[in-house]
Amino acid sequence: MFLFAVTGITLNHAGAIEARASTESRSALLAPALLAELTSHQAAGDAPLPATLSTWLRRELGVAAGTTDAEWSTEEIYLALPRPGGDAWLRVDLATGEVEYELTDRGWVAWANDLHKGRNTGPAWSWFIDLFAVACVVFSMSGLLILQVHAANRPAVWPTVGLGVLIPVLIALLFIH
Repeated sequence: MFLFAVTGITLNHAGAIEARASTESRSALLAPALLAELTSHQAAGDAPLPATLSTWLRRELGVAAGTTDAEWSTEEIYLALPRPGGDAWLRVDLATGEVEYELTDRGWVAWANDLHKGRNTGPAWSWFIDLFAVACVVFSMSGLLILQVHAANRPAVWPTVGLGVLIPVLIALLFIH
């Protein structure tokens, strides 16, 4: 919950936090046999990379392409590889066999902010966020039940709870345009 609150602050003040993105580029040239396999394999539209190309990318460039669909055209194969806190892409020129890879890292604040939003984090993190949200709802509701038990001896309980609801509603209605 602490990390969620901190990233809420960093997201709210993203313009004030200086970020220095670092970009790394790698390139290579496909062997003629692999290029011939790709040009004969050309898929229409979107399709995953062939296993032979994925293995070659891992070995030659250190790139894990996974099973994500790539965009295939007659000229090139383009694979977007988004990730928390950065971005990456891969392009294979089907005429020359030139392979370009670029990885951008925007730093740990961007990484934490992307985790907060669930951006490019995959299904496991998405499930974690959902379970965490359900736990927060249960925590909040059980807190209200505990307040109800103690409210008879503490007259400020319900006015305080009411203000906790009223103040954000008024701020939203009066100051958000």
